[in-house]
Order: sequence, then structure tokens, then C-alpha cells
Amino acid sequence: MERLSNTIIYVILVVISIIWLFPFFFLLLQSFRGEPGATTNYFFPKEYTFDNYIKLFTEKTPFNFMQWYGNTLIVSIVVTIFQTIIVLITSYALSRLRFKLRKPLMNLILILGMFPGFMSMTAVYFVLKQLALTKNLAGLVLVYVASSAMQYYICKGFFDTIPKSLDEAARIDGANRHKVFIKIILPLSKPIIIYTILTAFIAPWGEYMFASLLMLGDVDKFNVALGLKEMLHKENVHQYFTRFCAG
Repeated sequence: MERLSNTIIYVILVVISIIWLFPFFFLLLQSFRGEPGATTNYFFPKEYTFDNYIKLFTEKTPFNFMQWYGNTLIVSIVVTIFQTIIVLITSYALSRLRFKLRKPLMNLILILGMFPGFMSMTAVYFVLKQLALTKNLAGLVLVYVASSAMQYYICKGFFDTIPKSLDEAARIDGANRHKVFIKIILPLSKPIIIYTILTAFIAPWGEYMFASLLMLGDVDKFNVALGLKEMLHKENVHQYFTRFCAG
């Protein structure tokens, strides 16, 4: 019975995996399709070609994919650096320090985190417009980095598992909190640091809503998500769908 139960579980997991991978497999097939058009009445392409990839990386008009890719890469790297630093120091402060407004601050961040970011889009847009940061990658970086401290939950939970006796021993030996953080906490926190870096990088890479609001049709400042969406417009989708799949 136990073997049968395990077999059923594995079958279910395999089915779920196939369903999850199906859209990626479909996109991959369409990216090699040589026939034009957005839709076909058959699943597997009749003609396979690398032209979609070649044109994606070589043609600069009307869609410059490499420019979009560069914009996205720059924004993601800068956001990753700043957000990782902010999350780590915030998590350390809330995990190790005890001050009067610590719990109210954590409760406030928890409440603010319940509201989706797009609720503030209008206000953010007008603030950045006053600062001349629309149609500017720096404005996009500022938006993504501004709320970094609110991502402290998982990192703080990891820091809480590190015994405080290590901090106390280091303080007795003359180390200040800065040295404790750099020399003791961070070396013991490599898994959560990698996790923080990955999540910080992925978030701006696929972000669409704020990018579409701030770039305001400036095609040269688009990120990948916003740029690929341009290929799906009614006037472009017939010619560029397979290239969109490659992108």
C-alpha cells in the first residue's frame, strides 16, 4: 500500500510538472517556427529556423531587443546591489537590536505590505515627474529600491536562528556591532544572502507595470518585458510573434 501510495504521488507530480512546463515548451517550439503569423491550426512547426533569434539580436528597427536587454540588465544589477545591502542591514537591526519603536515599525511594514504596489503608481509618477525622473532608468531604479526594507521578513527569520551568544562573545572580545555583522553574521548567512540576491535580481527583470508608467512610450528606455509586449500589439503580432517567443 505504501509503494502504491508513493507511485500515485509521483504520477500526480509528473502530471503537474508536464502542465507547468507545457507553456515553456510551446514558446520554445514557436521560437523556431519558420511560418509567419501569430496563430496556427497545428502544434508542431512545419518549418524550423534560427532566423527568429538572428533577427532578434541583429535588427535594431523597429524593435531593438539588445537595447532593452541592456536596460533591464543595468537596472537589475543596480537594484540587486542596493536592495541586498538594505535588506541585510534592516534584517540585522530588527533581529538583534532592541529599541522602543521596533515592534510598531515591524507592524507598520507588515500592514503596508498588504497593499499592492500599483496602488501608489499615480502618486509615484507625479513625484518622479517633479524630479524629472520619468523616461529615466534612474527613476525606475529608485522605485524598485525605495521599498527594499519591506522585504526583510525571511532574512530576519534566518538571522534569528543564529545564536546571540556568538554576538555576545564577540562583543566581550572588543568587537563592535559593525564587526559582528561583517565578521560573524554574514559568513554564517550565505544561503539567505544568495536568496536575497536572486529575488532582488528577478523582481525588476520581469516587472512591467511601473516600467510602462515611467517610460511613457520612450522605446529606447524599455525593459525586456515592456519591449516584448510591443511585439504583441495588433499591428505587430502577425509579423513578430515568433520573434516574441524567441525573446
